[in-house]
Amino acid sequence: MSDAIRESVVAKAKRAKEAARRLAYLSTGAKNAALLAMAESLIKNTPAILEANAKDIEAGKAKGLSKALLDRLLLNEARIRDMAEGLEVVAGLPDPVGEVDAMWTRPNGLQVGQIRVPLGVIGIIYEARPNVTVDAAGLCLKAGNTVLLKGGSEAINSNVAIVKVISEAATAAGIPDGAIEFIDITDRAAVGVMLKLSEYLDTLIPRGGSGLIQFVVQNASVPVIETGVGNCHVYVDAEADLEMASGIVINAKCHRPGVCNAAETLLVHQDVAAELLPGRLLRRFQEQGVEVRGCPQTREFADWVVPATEDDWATEYLDLIIAVRVVRDFEEAVDHIYRYGTRHSEAIVTENYTNARRFLREVDAAAVYVNASTRFTDGFQFGFGAEIGISTQKLHARGPMGLKELTTIKYIIYGEGQTRS
Repeated sequence: MSDAIRESVVAKAKRAKEAARRLAYLSTGAKNAALLAMAESLIKNTPAILEANAKDIEAGKAKGLSKALLDRLLLNEARIRDMAEGLEVVAGLPDPVGEVDAMWTRPNGLQVGQIRVPLGVIGIIYEARPNVTVDAAGLCLKAGNTVLLKGGSEAINSNVAIVKVISEAATAAGIPDGAIEFIDITDRAAVGVMLKLSEYLDTLIPRGGSGLIQFVVQNASVPVIETGVGNCHVYVDAEADLEMASGIVINAKCHRPGVCNAAETLLVHQDVAAELLPGRLLRRFQEQGVEVRGCPQTREFADWVVPATEDDWATEYLDLIIAVRVVRDFEEAVDHIYRYGTRHSEAIVTENYTNARRFLREVDAAAVYVNASTRFTDGFQFGFGAEIGISTQKLHARGPMGLKELTTIKYIIYGEGQTRS
């Protein structure tokens, strides 16, 4: 690693740390005004952002990126409008900073309370989705945090253009300079520097594939909130409405296959496999270009189905590929999810109340669904506004992380001269 890379990353982290002290106590009105200014600037500068994004798309095609990854990378006017609207939504959400969670009085008269405060400086390491740049900056700002962003090399031109637009707008609106910092170094050594900056960063949030997330978790000395790896399942029970099941499965797999809440494995009870798979699902998968990797029973229904391997059950494809397994019963389905799932999002399709309740109780995941697509695991869909990511761990936060999850608490104590004896 060159000294220049380390010096550049540390300098940006220092700027973010210095800005964090001032941003933490900025008024809600000032933060909201900045968010709205950032949204307006995104729309105003759409042509420049699209021009930068076109360079990334061209480079991505040259590198042979999959259609799903190119879709994650692509920006257009509608997606930029969505990013701007996301900032407007965040501006309209309640500010968690300063919120009193609880207050109680001790026998000695001391009043003890918990109040919400920012985490401080948040490092975000992410891959090919430029919209993460805007979501992360907006949410961190509203929750009183500064942010140090490190996007993937695939989106470098898009991210540089976006950060320039939103950071200039935020600063002009009164946000401390340094509140939104971006590492424009594509060398992976820059990530290695971030992982060790516990002097400046309060937490790291990786967003991307399993390889990135595990690398960060295993190598960081900064506390990490683990997010995003989604080997999600849909289980179609023996007492499912098969028309409903078909719609849910197709949506969960095909709506946006390159995102973490897309279904990667379909489990089908043996009693309904013959009716559900051949005409209702396998044909539709084939029509939509989905490669199916199936167990021996699944392959009996279509000779074009690829034999599934052990690795397929554990893979987050992020592509138009799905693993399909016919299971004997409810217990085998839940056992499969326990063995191969990543505790992200799991769904059952059933009309059986007992099995629905059992699934909710026995499946260990951040989001567990009955008769709905896994695609709803999302901050907007849960009513939180934009989210920083989907936490798949259990400490601090779990599931879609909105504004409250980007804060912590401190204790406040009111006394009248009490001393401890």
